[in-house]
Amino acid sequence: MNKVVGILLIILWLLVACNQRENTAQLTITEISTPSIERLKKASSEEDKLLLSSADRDIETPAEVAPGVPPPLDISPSAIADLISVSQNDDAMTTVEVVRELAPSVVQISTDTAVIRLANQIVPQTGVGSGIILDKAGNILTNNHVVEGADLVTVTLNDGRSYPAILVGSDNITDLAVIKISAAKLNPAKFGKSSDLQVGEDVIAVGHALGLKGGPTVSKGVVSALERTIQTDAQKAMVDLIQTDASINPGNSGGPLANSRGEVIGINTAIIDGSNGIGFAINIDDAHVVVDQILAFGNVRRGFLGITPFNVTDSIREQINLPVSDGVIIAGVVNGFPAEESGLQPEDVIVMLNKISIENSGDLSKFLLDNPPGSEVEVRFYRRGELKNVELVLADKPE
Repeated sequence: MNKVVGILLIILWLLVACNQRENTAQLTITEISTPSIERLKKASSEEDKLLLSSADRDIETPAEVAPGVPPPLDISPSAIADLISVSQNDDAMTTVEVVRELAPSVVQISTDTAVIRLANQIVPQTGVGSGIILDKAGNILTNNHVVEGADLVTVTLNDGRSYPAILVGSDNITDLAVIKISAAKLNPAKFGKSSDLQVGEDVIAVGHALGLKGGPTVSKGVVSALERTIQTDAQKAMVDLIQTDASINPGNSGGPLANSRGEVIGINTAIIDGSNGIGFAINIDDAHVVVDQILAFGNVRRGFLGITPFNVTDSIREQINLPVSDGVIIAGVVNGFPAEESGLQPEDVIVMLNKISIENSGDLSKFLLDNPPGSEVEVRFYRRGELKNVELVLADKPE
């Protein structure tokens, strides 16, 4: 009997021991709990959600695990990226990347013009320049002097396709023109803001320099200066130009000057002989105004004063005893237009329009571009050394 009791006690002891080991194994299994929907709704920011999730992970709860199923892995979440700390230079590209993006938008423009020489002999003249695709409708921006007077204009795309072009409109004062082709699969350029430019900033010029075969030529430099003025003749000046040391050669005219993000911020337009590589580009902000008017009206609708302007020179300043060194001299007035009707006379010197300083004919042209016909203008001018003012309303420029 004692043996039977002993055996029963041993069996009972073994059963109790096995049950204790099974419970201990269950206590070592933990599960990452998930925040409830209600708690997530109460989290007012990503930071609250992160803290909420972290707090929940600190709570370990027993979990029933089916036989043969491995326990879930305890994987900590990755740190949330701070988007504010992303580099501001992420949009900048290498020169190679800029060219790769910009080149499909740059076209070669070839022109043919019939010129009559001695003995009434007609001799064809050819020219070459560059342009920038504005939109998928086929509008292309270039310089006026590239297409001016041409009898035939041909546009060659970056992929080798060639199309005849028609003139949409032009402006000889700003030296800009818009031509148009009919073609598919066009790649319009991206345009930036020239008002954001800084002296010393990297820029890239792209264009068909010298008409060389094999695609556009690329040159790189910096913005050497801003708001430059160059005199084109005694009555005209170009203002607010971008000066750059990026090489600009014949054939580059009308091509883009781009920033390091591949955005067009200028239209290459001029080089100065003997300047050792100094080039100029029309700033894109002014070009936008001209292009918008050409696309809307076929021409540029400037306000018209009705004067023949002439820039002040040192010799003229001494002759008329002018107390300022800059301004626009009225060389003549047009009958029936605002200048004459308001009493302005030849030899009057305009120095200010609507409190905006007018130092040369370029400033005058830019003012009239920004103030269309019908605009009221206060004119401040010198007459025989005395400062005067008069008010007038700008007219439409006659054809």
